[in-house]
Formats: sequence, structure tokens, C-alpha cells
Amino acid sequence: MSGKIRHLLNRDGRYFARLVIPKELRPFLDEKTELRTPLGPDRRTALAKLPGAVADLQHKIGGAERKLTGSGAASYRYPLTTPQMAALDYQSQIAFDAEIRAHDHRYAAMSFDPADALPFRDGFSGKLSDDELESLVGWRIERFRQRGNMNADKGTSEWRQLAQALCVATYEAMARQAERDDGDFTGAPTHPLLSNAAPVILKEPVSLIGLLDDYLKVLERGGQGKGARRNWETPFKRLVAFLDHDDARRLTRAKLIEWRDKLSETLSAKTVKDVYLAGVRAVLLWAADNGKIDENPFTGIKVKVPKTIRTREKGYTDAEALAILKLSRSYKPGAKEGPKMTAVKQWLPLLCAFTGARVTEIAQLRKEDVRQEGKTTVIRITPDAGTVKTGDYRDVPLHKQVIDQGFLQFVEKAKGGPFFHDLLGDPYEGARRNANRFSAWLHDEKAIPEGVQPNHAWRHRFKTVGLELGISTRVLDAIQGHAGRTAGDSYGDVTITARKAAIDKLPSYKLEHKIRGEQHG
Repeated sequence: MSGKIRHLLNRDGRYFARLVIPKELRPFLDEKTELRTPLGPDRRTALAKLPGAVADLQHKIGGAERKLTGSGAASYRYPLTTPQMAALDYQSQIAFDAEIRAHDHRYAAMSFDPADALPFRDGFSGKLSDDELESLVGWRIERFRQRGNMNADKGTSEWRQLAQALCVATYEAMARQAERDDGDFTGAPTHPLLSNAAPVILKEPVSLIGLLDDYLKVLERGGQGKGARRNWETPFKRLVAFLDHDDARRLTRAKLIEWRDKLSETLSAKTVKDVYLAGVRAVLLWAADNGKIDENPFTGIKVKVPKTIRTREKGYTDAEALAILKLSRSYKPGAKEGPKMTAVKQWLPLLCAFTGARVTEIAQLRKEDVRQEGKTTVIRITPDAGTVKTGDYRDVPLHKQVIDQGFLQFVEKAKGGPFFHDLLGDPYEGARRNANRFSAWLHDEKAIPEGVQPNHAWRHRFKTVGLELGISTRVLDAIQGHAGRTAGDSYGDVTITARKAAIDKLPSYKLEHKIRGEQHG
């Protein structure tokens, strides 16, 4: 009975060589998921053509890889000596012979013609021209080129030596085939090129871009990683361009240090540390822990970030907070502004002031995230709406002033779905985009003091005011989505009642009026 042979596909009685295209290379191959080469209807002929056809497909995939990395020539993943390449080629032919014997009884019944081996004998004896050698083993040479083991051009001494060595490998493999046909599986190569070759184990490359994608998928299954995907893809692409290859197995600590120092020539230490190196460090640690690479080359690599000299508090002062809230609550939309962006400017500051939430968490709030529990209005900040840094939902009761300013009427008139953005395909991206536009608007209005991060200042202020009022740190953390400080913080629940009691302590702002006739999306 015939069985499955690697890279051999049977479709309706016709055979094909088949290779799956790695995901990151598909944009360079017309978005195909696989490559195929027809081998005809005869199985014996297909088996004979299969190795060469697979090598041709590997050549196409190698070309796509060079486009990805920006390299004009094949990169040296694992430089090998000529004897090592010949030994690998011999081993692969012997393994292929065993694989076919295990799956198809007709193969062993085929008569072996010793004349088929004579061209290879002439090849390693030096009788053949470069063109004749190329017709015999050229595709095998190309396979080693695409693996990154060599880069010799046809006609050079190095190329010819390898071609002759591969003729040795095939001649010896044919001898083993003849022996096996007679039931003798004890044969070993006698040519010194193979018998004296140092053993080598060739490991397949591990794509850095592929590792990033795998790691982010793990995060996303837990409701995290959306921000990481956006932030880390560019650093990884820049690392691949710097290395001139995409193989994590070849990555060394020395090369990473060189990349760090190169980045530091044009970027701040904080950007290098928190944007460029953070993602690479996390992915390589995960890859090493999960056996995808042998070791983490990032171990011990650090970036010294100068201590920031602060001249003021991180959060808004009373006066600054009041000024932003007045600007927001009195805002009237421009002629070309959409209703969702108007809602952002009118409601985000007030909601952030009394929830201590991240601006993007509020910007992704949906109508279904607002509910009543008895007399308490509660909003749910949930990864279902986009993303939450901790990956967990949390419920936050609304302050009386938010209600008095007409938020429930705004909710009632709004359509279902997000209040503050229209991008339903990627809600996090829609929320992030409008949050950034909101921040830019505040800067344009000169409402942001020097040295203050507008998207975090409300969180700092919320914690500061809460501590001044004597609210428990654990309760404040639960409201804001901060991790507990001790193991004991994971015991017991901070209830809606406890959260409402804390939020009710927050003082109202002296706003002159609430907006009338607000727009709704």
C-alpha cells in the first residue's frame, strides 16, 4: 500500500510537488498559501522528479525571503564546509530512500541500473564540464545556497569542488540503494570525503517575524496584545533589516548590543528601552522558554535611561483639571466634525476625572457597557470593547456629577455600539485613534501644561485625590485596574458598594452648566 511522502501531493490521479509558504512570505508570492509543481500521472516518474521540483520551489521561497529581509543575496544561516554539505546530501538521499521504501512496495521492486551511476562517477573524477555538473547536481547546490550554507557562483573553484562532492554523495547513495534492493542495509560510504566528514546537524531557521506573530497570538488569546502588535511590528522589521536576515537562531548577544547602540545614535534611551528592546526581549524570552530557540541571546542586555528631572506633579492640579473640564463641557462642534469626535471632546475628560481610567479604555466604551444596579449607574471597562491592559474587565460606578451633567440622557439617545468611535472592525484602533486626536486637540487649545502627559494625568490625579481623601489603596487600584501590591490583595472582592462609596467621596467640580442639545452617534 502506498503512503504519504513528504512534499508529494496526489490530486485526482496526478502528482505534484508541494511546499507551504510561510505566512510572512506570502505577500511576496501573490498571497498564495502554497506552491505546486506538476509531476505527471506516473508515480515512479513523479518520485524521480520530486527532489528537483522541491528544490525549485525552495528557490522561489528563498527569493521571497530575500525580499522580506531586504537582502540581495542569500544570507549565510549556517556556513558549512564542502565535506559537510556532501555528507548532508548523502544522508538526505539515504533518508529519502528509506522513506519511500516504507510507504511504497513498488519502489524496491524497481530494477537498479548501474549505468545511471556512471555520470556521477565521471563527475567526481573531474571529467565533466561545469555545464555537465550543473545538469547533474545544480539543483542540489542551489538548495544549499538557499539554506545559507554557501554562496559560490558557477565556474568558481569553490562551486566546482562542491559539485564534485555532491556527485560523490549521489554515487555512494546509489550504491546503498543497490545494496538495499538485495536486502543489505549494513553498507556505509567508502569514499574518504564522506567517511571522514565531521558530523553536522542542520537546524531549520526560525523566523523572528514568525516568533513575534506566534507570541502575539498567545497574548491575544488571553485578550491582550493588541497594542503590542501595533508597537512591536516596526521594531522587529527594523531588527531584521539591520541583521540582513530573519533567523532567530543566528541572533547573537553581540549583534543585539550592536543594534542597541545603533538605535541609540538617533533615538532617546527611553524609546530604545521601552519601544524597541522591550518587545524583542519579551519575544525571545518566550521563544527560549518554549523551546523554539536554544537560548535567549538578550540575557543581560540593558539600556541606561537617565533619571527624569521632574519640576512638577504628574497629574493635573485643581485649576488645570477644572480648566480642561470647562473647555470640554462647553465645547461646540465645528461644521465638518463627526458626532463621535464631538462626543469624545465633550465627555472623555469628565469620565476620566471620575473613573481614573485610561483614556483609550473610556474611548472604547459602548452603550451595552452602561447598566443600572439598583440606584447605581455602572460602566464596565472590558476587553470585549477593544482591549484592557490587564486583560480583565472591571466595573466602575459613576459619580453623581457625571449623571447630573446628562450622561444618562446621552446614553439613551446614542445608537448601540461604541459612543466615541466608528471603527467596528478594530475597536481598539478606533478608540486609540480618537484618543490621540483628543490629545492633539487639547494641545492645540494650549490646555496641557508643560511636562504633563494628557492621557495619563487624569489617572495620576485620581489616585492623588483618592489618597488625600483616605480611600483605601486597594479600592483605588480596583477602580483603576492596577495590579495588587501583595498576595493578600488577591483575596476577597472589592464590591460595587465599596467602589461607589469611594467614588462618592470625590468632590464635584464647579462647572457652570451642562451642555444642551449634544450630538449623538
